Amino acid sequence: MRTFIKSWIPQCLWILRSPSRSFHGNNRLLTSQIISYYESINQCKKELPEYFNFASDVLDEWARLEKDGRKPANPAFWWVNDKGEEVKWTFEELGSLSRKAANVLSGACGLQAGDRVIAVLPRVPEWWLLNVACMRAGIVLIPGTSQLTAKDISYRLQASKAKCIITSDTLAPAVESVLPGSQFLKSKLLVGQGSRDGWLNFKELLVVASADHQCVKTRSQDPMLIYFTSGTTGFPKMVMQSHSSYGIGFAISGRYWMNLTPSDIMWNTSDTGWVKAAWSSVFAPWICGSCVFVHHMPQFKSEVIAETLSRYPITTFCTAPTAFRMLVQHDRLLFLSSYKFPSLKHCVTGGEALNPEVLAKWKIQTGLVIHEGYGQTETVTICANMKGTKIKPGSLGRAVPPYDVQIVDEHGAVVPAGAEGTIAVRVRPWRPFCLFSEYLDNPEKTAASVRGDFYLTGDRGTMDEEGYIWFVGRADDIINSAGYRIGPFEVESALIQHPAVSDVAVVSSPDPVRGEVVKAFIVLAPAFVSHDPEKLIHELQQHVKKVTAPYKYPRKVEFVQELPKTATGKIQRKVLKNKEWAKE
Repeated sequence: MRTFIKSWIPQCLWILRSPSRSFHGNNRLLTSQIISYYESINQCKKELPEYFNFASDVLDEWARLEKDGRKPANPAFWWVNDKGEEVKWTFEELGSLSRKAANVLSGACGLQAGDRVIAVLPRVPEWWLLNVACMRAGIVLIPGTSQLTAKDISYRLQASKAKCIITSDTLAPAVESVLPGSQFLKSKLLVGQGSRDGWLNFKELLVVASADHQCVKTRSQDPMLIYFTSGTTGFPKMVMQSHSSYGIGFAISGRYWMNLTPSDIMWNTSDTGWVKAAWSSVFAPWICGSCVFVHHMPQFKSEVIAETLSRYPITTFCTAPTAFRMLVQHDRLLFLSSYKFPSLKHCVTGGEALNPEVLAKWKIQTGLVIHEGYGQTETVTICANMKGTKIKPGSLGRAVPPYDVQIVDEHGAVVPAGAEGTIAVRVRPWRPFCLFSEYLDNPEKTAASVRGDFYLTGDRGTMDEEGYIWFVGRADDIINSAGYRIGPFEVESALIQHPAVSDVAVVSSPDPVRGEVVKAFIVLAPAFVSHDPEKLIHELQQHVKKVTAPYKYPRKVEFVQELPKTATGKIQRKVLKNKEWAKE
């Protein structure tokens, strides 16, 4: 690993300093300095800086360069909605507003450094403002999706011991319904136009707040973010990330996977409650001095995506593989071809595996390649298809420094090239600084995430002789049929190539002979809805046998109107699997 890092980092810095890039003069210095942390830490020349705060050490530095005229004129933040309303902030304006917001949190809300705050908000500008304000005040932010129910909110309030909750007037009633059991909660902050008894109004408080605020001096390893993430069993775990893990950790992937510079405008469609919003809508673009573009977009709509990419000068686009699939599905190809994306030059995706068929269709329609990356709430980007490197369709790419990524067996031993195992990150004798701190209040789960010298992702995969990682599936999604281990993604990728298939999810289904078999839930393309279902099922089964190994074909097929998905468009296989096994 050390040899790989030593050879890779100088190459990164050479590319960064190349005059062919859009950095000019001192514009490149900030990102170079942050990346230099990687070089020094990975080569064990020095430790992390004792103190680090993303707001003061990164955002305020970009504001200074902006003020001195040494940064392109792009705003730091650009928000739009479908009503034509816009909000734009420079780095200097973001700094001033976030200082005022920090004073609101520390003053009216009575919060201190180290206190925890739950923020459940849609894609509104205040979410970004409060992110930075929490960093400045040393407050630990806990983002949550607007899809949370009262039960979800209650569990998060109790488990996190949050002292404040920030939400919109839409979700405020759900919060109030669980207040009797929320003994740790001290204040409630409302974002929006309305007012409610017992709630502080953020907009009103921001108007009168002072912009004079001294950033808290946070240590590199002090907690900054907590994300609730679901496991295979039990309640969601709390993943704690430090100021340095995300604040410094996205420098490499931001620059070389997302290909970001201060001249770029990046649009990531993730919901604010999911970790991908932190990755691609906060840390990676702002480390690189890029503009964060946001469309309010309460629900995913292909038309809105296409129109926005066509209308605004977005250079970098990130969305989930399922969203890309919806954009290029058979009945939308003509629709997509009617749009031109004049500024778009780079596309990335993550969160689930990308079908090679989708990759190919997007390239045909737009001329652009989708660069897939892979990571978890517990990590920054583990591996990715970096800009300028060879892309193998269906692969997650290669390891991203500082990670040493391997495929290991059940004992934690590295398996040979081509053999299936668990995707893992080496943590001994040296633990990457950008790996999560712990599962908060759950030492057993924290300990169980490590086997031998490796942190286990829980995802199954293979690695080829060139170091490319190939995703097979979640360990708990793997279908073991009569001794054959089948990854649902492989079957889905085969099915999606058939013109009858608009969308698909594959799960295991109980079988008295084989233990479990492959079952496919398929949303048909409109032109095939009236076809004979039995004949179509047979045709699809034969298609899978031809495209992939015959034993992987779906022995059961069910046509459905839609598939269960998260707010960000990821298919919820677990929902389908649970229903299927409940029939047994």
